[in-house]
Amino acid sequence: MQLIDTHTHLDFPDFDADRGELLTRSRALGVERLVVLGVYRDNWQRLWDLCQKEEGLYAAFGLHPVYLEQHRPEHLGELRDWLQRLAGHPKLCAVGEFGLDYYVENLDREQQQTLFEAQLKLAGECELPVLLHVRRAHAATIATLKRLKPARGGVIHAFAGSYEEAREYIRLDFKLGLGGAPTWPQALRLRKVIPRLPLEAIVLETDAPDMAPAMYPGLRNSPEHLPAICAALAELRGISPEELASASSRNAAELFGWQL
Repeated sequence: MQLIDTHTHLDFPDFDADRGELLTRSRALGVERLVVLGVYRDNWQRLWDLCQKEEGLYAAFGLHPVYLEQHRPEHLGELRDWLQRLAGHPKLCAVGEFGLDYYVENLDREQQQTLFEAQLKLAGECELPVLLHVRRAHAATIATLKRLKPARGGVIHAFAGSYEEAREYIRLDFKLGLGGAPTWPQALRLRKVIPRLPLEAIVLETDAPDMAPAMYPGLRNSPEHLPAICAALAELRGISPEELASASSRNAAELFGWQL
C-alpha cells in the first residue's frame, strides 16, 4: 500500500529527537511521500533544509493565520522571493499553509483576509496549488476562492465542513484533506459526510504532530499513523484501505504534478 501524507509539520521541534527513525518506520509502512508546510517566515529555511536532506519530502511555504502577530508586511515579499527562487524545483510543491481562522477569537479578520488574498494571488503568479487552513470560515473562504480562483486548485486541509460546502470546494477544483478528526466517534456530522464524497476529491493527511487519530489518543501524531487513518476512513466508506490509499495517492500526485 502506497500512501502520501499531504500535510505534515515534520520540521517542528516535536520531532527533533527521532525524526530520522520516524521516517524510516513511516516508509516501511508505505508512506512514501510527505508534504511539509511552512507556517511563518522563520521556519522556512529549516523546512527547506529538511526537505533537501530527506528523500520523499516536499516543501510548501506560507504565512499561517494563527501566527498573524508574527507576520510582517515584508514577509510577503520574502515569500515571493522564496517561491521565485525555487520555481521549478522538484522539491517545491505548493503555497501553504495559509487561510482563514475564525475559531481563534483574537485574530483580526480583516488582516487575515488581506494576507489570504495576497497569498492566493502569489500562488497564481507562481502557478502553484494552495494548501489552505480553514477553521469556522468556510463561507468566507468559498466566496474568496470564487473571486480569486487559483489556477492549480489545492487542498482544504482537515476538512470538517458540510456536504454542501464540500461540493462548493470540489466545484472550485479543490481536494479535501482528511486525517485524524473523522476517526473519532464524536465527529458525527463529518463521519456522515465522508461516505458521500467522491473518491477523486479525497487526499489523506496527518497534520503531524497535531490532530492524532482516535487510535492514538493523547499521543504525538505522526506520519506512521497514516495507514491506520486510511483503514478507519476506508471502513467508513465501505471500501478497502488499498482502494482509498490508491485513490488518495493518485489525487495528490495529480495535484502536485508528480509521477507515481
